[in-house]
Amino acid sequence: MLKLQVLDKSGKTAREIEVPEGVFAYPTKDHLIYEAVINYRANQRRGTAATKTRSLVAGGGKKPWRQKGTGRARAGSNRSPLWRKGATTFGPKPKDYSYEIPRKAKRNALKSVLSLKFKDNQILVLRELDVQEAKTKAAVQWLKSLNLDSALVVDRTENKNLFLALRNIPKVKAVDPKQLNIYDVLNHKWLVFSEQALESVMERLK
Repeated sequence: MLKLQVLDKSGKTAREIEVPEGVFAYPTKDHLIYEAVINYRANQRRGTAATKTRSLVAGGGKKPWRQKGTGRARAGSNRSPLWRKGATTFGPKPKDYSYEIPRKAKRNALKSVLSLKFKDNQILVLRELDVQEAKTKAAVQWLKSLNLDSALVVDRTENKNLFLALRNIPKVKAVDPKQLNIYDVLNHKWLVFSEQALESVMERLK
């Protein structure tokens, strides 16, 4: 079994806990990591780009001129795609870019990046992440005391003060253990767990 140090509020080692090798010593699988990141980013796309067809453009109800006798080409509407201020032909429409990859592949990709963080000694476990007030200033001081410049903090969403205190700090994000994903882990240098959150993640990745 592997071991992680549990720190107190001052950053000193309180004790050690054992963590499973199946999670924190998992072999690095670059292709799985790549697939999981692409999947995450695709699922975040809103796909709201849209243009108007001639049926959606306002106006154009009156025929610009009579069908015959003018010497000009036939025209039924001044909102035709051929006209200025007209509609768009074959323009983009709202689209869903999301797709699913196997649950096991997603889980193994997360194990891979957790293993990389463990090898690089970039995982911290704190006995508790209690914040007395939802103040950004206090959260900044706490991060400085631990020398954390870029951190993903994992704790229960019930800890509202922590989430409120961290939400305006650049390069810092707080997430619930159930929402821990590969993209956020890779996007931050440090990974900070509360003890309860770490237990929840280990249970999820068994």
